[in-house]
Amino acid sequence: MTIAIILSVAGLGFLCWLAFNLAVQALPFFAGVTAGLFAYHTGAGPFGTITIGLIAGAATLVIGQFIFATIRSPLPRALMTAAFALPAAVAGYHLALGLSAIGMASDPWRHVFAVLGAIVVGSTAWARFSAHPFENRERAVGSDLPQS
Repeated sequence: MTIAIILSVAGLGFLCWLAFNLAVQALPFFAGVTAGLFAYHTGAGPFGTITIGLIAGAATLVIGQFIFATIRSPLPRALMTAAFALPAAVAGYHLALGLSAIGMASDPWRHVFAVLGAIVVGSTAWARFSAHPFENRERAVGSDLPQS
């Protein structure tokens, strides 16, 4: 019985971690699903649908990070980050709303926890997208150059 409780808590923790990390990548996921559904409805078949969906999702993520790395002006960077963080906040809201339905019956409290989930997931997506590897690699390479 003790092992079952420990494994249940570990499994629930893993599922929450997985859902949280997937919610942070909401915009590339949405772009991939949308492109995949479009390909499916135009007759691409299952293999073509999956391939086009994966390519569209990966391209959205890579292009967004590349644009963010090349733009130095604060306003366009903030807009690009918001483009990734706002869908993540919406996904976090619905994730927290669904999870809170398991443990509480009060509808107003479910929405309070859902708003808190949206804030946490949206701010995490903002922080993750702002601290991407392109910019850190550029700083590391630039620090080796002699200062004039």
